[in-house]
Amino acid sequence: MTTQATEVANLRQSRTGKRTIDMPKGVSVTIKDGKIEVKGPKGSTSRKLTPNVDVKVEGTTIKVMPTVGGRDGARFQGLARSLINGMVQGAGVGYTKTLQLVGTGYRAEVKGQVLNLSLGFSHPINFPIPQGVKVEIPSDSKGTLLVLTGADKEVMGQTSAKIRGFRPPEPYGGKGVRYQNEKVRIKAGKAGKGGK
Repeated sequence: MTTQATEVANLRQSRTGKRTIDMPKGVSVTIKDGKIEVKGPKGSTSRKLTPNVDVKVEGTTIKVMPTVGGRDGARFQGLARSLINGMVQGAGVGYTKTLQLVGTGYRAEVKGQVLNLSLGFSHPINFPIPQGVKVEIPSDSKGTLLVLTGADKEVMGQTSAKIRGFRPPEPYGGKGVRYQNEKVRIKAGKAGKGGK
């Protein structure tokens, strides 16, 4: 027991990984069969545990410890801590991504679990909204603002990137789908060049 405790104490730890994770009110964590499940007011997420780490729930805090020495242990510890922290924050507080549609006639509409987008093409784009993601269009935005909310950080990122990918902002007029407050570098067109 003493030897094991000494081995754990001598394991190289990640600066990020050794910090404990505080669970917000209403969040519960279950670790079973190599999986971690986090439930909270904003939803629930689950994933397989990162290898070579030991995760312990102590009251309202979660502790991640490496089970192998060297750099690998510290890397896995840091990765596991970041993933679990993301899950805890998502279940407790949730994540929000806001997308802006810039262009004449660009509109969005939600019908059930399908997002209908008019992005200047000859056809509308029907995008099935993934489970766990909620899409809202503020009434005062006239269909040009999309507010995505969800508990899973990974799914949220993929969903917003897919929607943006249908029509990324083009560098001349700035038309397209962009993240709110995203800086789009606008190039000067032919008319912008000095000429006779």
